[in-house]
Amino acid sequence: MRVFITGATGFIGTAVARELKENGHTVVGLARTSAKAVALRRQGIEPHQGDLDDLDSLRAAAAGSDGVIHLAFMHGLSSASWRSRLYILAGGTPDRIVQRFLKVVSNADRRAIDAMSTVLQGSNRPLVATFGTLGLAAAGVMRNVPGVEADGPDPASPGYGRAITETVLERWADSGVRTSIVRLSPTVHGAGDNGLMRQIIQTARKKRMMGYVGDGRNRWPAVHRDDAAKLFRLALEKGTAGARYHGVAEEGVAMSDIAGMIGQRLGLPVKSVTSEGAKKQFGWLGPFMALDNPSSSSWTRAQLGWQPRGPLLLKDLEASDYFRD
Repeated sequence: MRVFITGATGFIGTAVARELKENGHTVVGLARTSAKAVALRRQGIEPHQGDLDDLDSLRAAAAGSDGVIHLAFMHGLSSASWRSRLYILAGGTPDRIVQRFLKVVSNADRRAIDAMSTVLQGSNRPLVATFGTLGLAAAGVMRNVPGVEADGPDPASPGYGRAITETVLERWADSGVRTSIVRLSPTVHGAGDNGLMRQIIQTARKKRMMGYVGDGRNRWPAVHRDDAAKLFRLALEKGTAGARYHGVAEEGVAMSDIAGMIGQRLGLPVKSVTSEGAKKQFGWLGPFMALDNPSSSSWTRAQLGWQPRGPLLLKDLEASDYFRD
């Protein structure tokens, strides 16, 4: 298959592109800059110039592909237009900045998916996008059972703003696009990770203390990025229209255990903090640090034959380069 990937130069996208190439697919990657285009060519990937705001470019690339994997995401204010930045920072009260940011991100995601799906409709060609399992978790709720693929996003989740991605994909599944979504664990880990784990470690180093909320019994699922890459490939090749898949290797790792490992490696004290204390220590990430998000991937494994084999989170934290300065 000729596969168009947005976010092909990112932490997860690089692994997905490699996984696809190793399994006989031709990969075309979205390149925002000439430097990104050069990086893609070095990986044996055909660059396609454009960005998430260039909808004509997205349509052209999708039209020329046999399938699409959409991974590009606005990770910070630097990726937003000046109008969007103004709205995020000054469009309301300071305590709603995260919600306004999620709204901007979600709208950009929706426009990109709509643009690519428009040229894929009626073809049954696949479009695989991503959301997070944290969208199933609500503040203050300890789950008795893990979340499953059939569960809808929880409106009480601080990450619910991005749930529109699932709604958009489901709509296009009814229009002849083989859309599916991979809900990723909040901790997609591995060498070179600059995601949530890396940010938590950097914050602990800066604050000279590693904190967890309450008794730290709340859990986050985890998956190694190479296993996540395999799942995206399988969803592309074998996924069914409208399906949700869970990129979960470990159902739930206690935050107290994660904090303990980080504190040990950094030689820092590990302390319980309140929800308000978490906001002060971790900033925008604070509300997510308290979420209990055990999640299952049993249905995903049965449907796609996915078997994660990468190292577990705590072992990876212990052995990898997460604690480099």
